[in-house]
Amino acid sequence: MGNIVAIVGRPNVGKSTLFNRLTETRTAIVNEEAGVTRDRIYGKAIWNGVEFSVIDTGGYATNSDDIFEEEIRKQVLIAIDEADVIVFCVDVVTGITDYDEAVADILRRSGKKVMVVVNKVDNNDRIAEASYFYSLGLETLFPISSINGAGTGDFLDELVNSFEKKVHEEEETAEDLPRITIVGRPNAGKSSIVNAFIGEERNIVTPISGTTRDSIYTRYNKYGHDFYLVDTAGLRKKTKVSEDLEFYSVMRAIRAIENSDVCLLMIDATRGFEGQDQKIAHLIQKNKKGLVVLVNKWDLIEKETNTTKKFEELIRKETAPYTDYPIVFTSALTKQRIHKALETAIEVYQNKHTKISTSDLNDYLLPLIENYPPPAVKGKYIKIKYVTQLPTTNPAFAFFCNLPQYIKDPYKRFLENKIREKWNFNGIQISIFMRQK
Repeated sequence: MGNIVAIVGRPNVGKSTLFNRLTETRTAIVNEEAGVTRDRIYGKAIWNGVEFSVIDTGGYATNSDDIFEEEIRKQVLIAIDEADVIVFCVDVVTGITDYDEAVADILRRSGKKVMVVVNKVDNNDRIAEASYFYSLGLETLFPISSINGAGTGDFLDELVNSFEKKVHEEEETAEDLPRITIVGRPNAGKSSIVNAFIGEERNIVTPISGTTRDSIYTRYNKYGHDFYLVDTAGLRKKTKVSEDLEFYSVMRAIRAIENSDVCLLMIDATRGFEGQDQKIAHLIQKNKKGLVVLVNKWDLIEKETNTTKKFEELIRKETAPYTDYPIVFTSALTKQRIHKALETAIEVYQNKHTKISTSDLNDYLLPLIENYPPPAVKGKYIKIKYVTQLPTTNPAFAFFCNLPQYIKDPYKRFLENKIREKWNFNGIQISIFMRQK
């Protein structure tokens, strides 16, 4: 199960810098102006071998002051709803503001695990000042400097320890059945399609965006299938703030995607493949989950001879270079191709567990590599001697060669495409690793 950590706090306390340090990226745009973090709010981090997701809630905010405070308050509430641990970031230089007190108040009442990170503690005098933040009434306090990394080790040790407790509670409930999750923008028709699958009005479907309350697990056991169908339909609060909705659906999607094996990404045929759809597709890829794209409301589209083909090409263009996944055109209303959608999802789940023998791999790939070797770099020739599938949960292949560092992405894509041509990994992410032999 994915652990999710949300970073909350006022603008300019260094949330993005902390986010970058945890996820070892430079993706959040860090800038001195208040409220400039945009879009790069989600990343994976790993500490002591434990992987978790980090969400920087500063990523969605409007700039006028009154809405601004309100927005951030909402984000804190969303974070409380969705995350396992909240990291509350404060700034030792500015001290405690009214706003910090208001957030601390919400967090104290939430009953969630909260860790206070006092940022910008980059000299000894400031360590003493940091303890002043105990007056916020939250127990775990960590003075750190997210710029130079001081203090982050202790903070991460404690963070990872807090997941351990959670894992034991969850293990009892999990059964070994495929989990198929339906994700997508609000109003693409997710609940309707779940009802069409299960054949009963169990989710209340109304045309208001954000009416479904929470992830609903349904055991689907008929027509020879047995799996969990997870409906994460949309959002939880009926807020009309568009940024907020966007942030919300991304948060929900992250949680849903992490807990699934195969994701049915549902898009609305009448609206095409939009930015938000692309974002969710990207999240599915990043988490290496199976992907099936469902184009819903297909009954409303006027057809010409190759409408379907054009639409498919358009979608694959948006997700390139990853294009090897099934697209099913459905209608929840007329129940058109509903079962096809489920069958495809099960097939993708099975593809994920494809194991290829080492001899088959080498017999097929080595001659291809010989005919089209990796381009030489700086006059050095790269020789790939041997390939094997790794014993991982997602299909991954290791190519043993003399100079792994010189093999670039285009060549890895070539190898991946050749593997896909021969074996069925439709809907599944493949990882290609180059190893020193």
